[in-house]
Amino acid sequence: MKDTNEQSLRFQVEKWLAPGPTTSVRVAEFSRTHAGQRRYVCVESAQPAGLRALFFFRHDDGYWRVFPPAVSRMSADRLAL
Repeated sequence: MKDTNEQSLRFQVEKWLAPGPTTSVRVAEFSRTHAGQRRYVCVESAQPAGLRALFFFRHDDGYWRVFPPAVSRMSADRLAL
């Protein structure tokens, strides 16, 4: 069984974007998908190498992941920044 911390959005942001003393992160967008009304969050990280952004999706098991649930695929043009 996974640690309950792993289901948090904070854990996933720290894992994927590794914010530190010289970087900052911010929520750029949050809403629900059209299909299925599932929650998603776009988080941006300003790093010395440039701006990075990732979408995180809430799954039925309560975990946040960087890929959408299978029943709720967003169009590629919506994910492009």
